[in-house]
Amino acid sequence: MIGRREFITGLGSAAAWPLAARAQQPKMPVIGFLSSASLGGLAPYLSAFRQGIHEAGLIEGRNVTIEYSWADNEDDRLQALAAEFARRQIAVIAAPSVAATLAAKAATATIPIVFYTGADPVNLGLVASLSRPSGNVTGVAGLGSELEPKRLELLHKMVPAANVFAVLVNPANPILAELTVRNVQAAARVLGLQLHVLSASTEQEIDDAFAKVAQLHAGGLMIGADNFFNSRSEQLGALALRQAVPTLYQYRQFVSAGGVMSYGGSITDAYRLVGLYAGRIVKGEKPAELPVQQATKIESIINLKTAKALGLTIPETLLATADEVIQ
Repeated sequence: MIGRREFITGLGSAAAWPLAARAQQPKMPVIGFLSSASLGGLAPYLSAFRQGIHEAGLIEGRNVTIEYSWADNEDDRLQALAAEFARRQIAVIAAPSVAATLAAKAATATIPIVFYTGADPVNLGLVASLSRPSGNVTGVAGLGSELEPKRLELLHKMVPAANVFAVLVNPANPILAELTVRNVQAAARVLGLQLHVLSASTEQEIDDAFAKVAQLHAGGLMIGADNFFNSRSEQLGALALRQAVPTLYQYRQFVSAGGVMSYGGSITDAYRLVGLYAGRIVKGEKPAELPVQQATKIESIINLKTAKALGLTIPETLLATADEVIQ
């Protein structure tokens, strides 16, 4: 016979055993997503990021954890957010912007970092070379800044009578802003156009920039590739329509909201590739041995409804080559 005291003691031990066993189980690796933007601005792309992780053979909540850290378009917060990830020694930092990548690089030289940028990552100093990144950083180079001369050309084709245009850049991201201005100014000289450079790093400054386009008698506005603008593409599109400014950017969300045209790399595909690399690193691959991936998919989308509202006649050549035409 088992005495009452022995029975209760045994029952208590049995109840405690699963807790002790669970405590001894290794923790799941953590992928830290460090973003300059806000959750609302990037929500459409996060599913693509998670898809990439899944393609690497990982399932969120089962064998990997994803933690998101948002700077809410205040880049000066990125350093502290990156330092927190580094302090906790997480498995990988996914940094889908130049500012986030630089903050992560400053915070750690050992934790793998996977970036996404629309500019040349070698020129930005993120990696030593595309084929051999070296160190703890690799990632995805999208088609962003190098397409800006083409965007200006397309904008001019939509407003052929104009010879004055403007480009909008974010001064809070000086490396990318300077690269954008340099590329677009070179294209303007080739096309024989006059170019005004406008700056915005707050929502009010975006409103002011659109108002200034009319004061400058510019025929149209080209928005420089930047994560701050990416997270406000719908606001930018709506503002372009409301202010009656022919405006061209790089993503579909902008055109859907009222922009006349987008031309650029697929940010959805780029985020998927970032997730794929982050997942592969969690599974044991080294960033120094993963060459920088080239996201080469280009999308061209035209909003005919906006064009008609602005009194623009889109050339048949542009309509024929567009991936999508919004009626």
